[in-house]
Amino acid sequence: MTENKTQATGASVEDFLAAVEHPVRRQDGYRLLDLMTGATGQQAQMWGPTIVGFGRYHYRYESGREGDAPAVGFSTRKASLSLYGLTYGPDSAQLLGRLGKHRTGAGCLYVNKLDDVDEAVLTELVRVGYGHVTTLLHQG
Repeated sequence: MTENKTQATGASVEDFLAAVEHPVRRQDGYRLLDLMTGATGQQAQMWGPTIVGFGRYHYRYESGREGDAPAVGFSTRKASLSLYGLTYGPDSAQLLGRLGKHRTGAGCLYVNKLDDVDEAVLTELVRVGYGHVTTLLHQG
């Protein structure tokens, strides 16, 4: 079985965010850091070289592949902000309808800039996503 490429590291979240070249993307990264820390009650941790994650969960697929992943997180990609773990919760579809300008794909939520979305709705998406992954998936 191959090892997961994206694992928790000891790298500094602050150093990662400070190194983001685009000023709006860098500022949005700091805003997401505060928002997700507050919504989850967890400290941020780097997962791989580019994902800022909060909390963790263990997954196991029927294929036998298993590993750990952040419960929710984000990355400040060049094209957009990638937000992880926010589209699976029971209320996520209804919340996404009120979020503002975004797109989804491959389990991710993509936002060009935080000013394009309702931050209160985004905060609720983080809470719902985090709760779903850390509570419901551990019941199985």
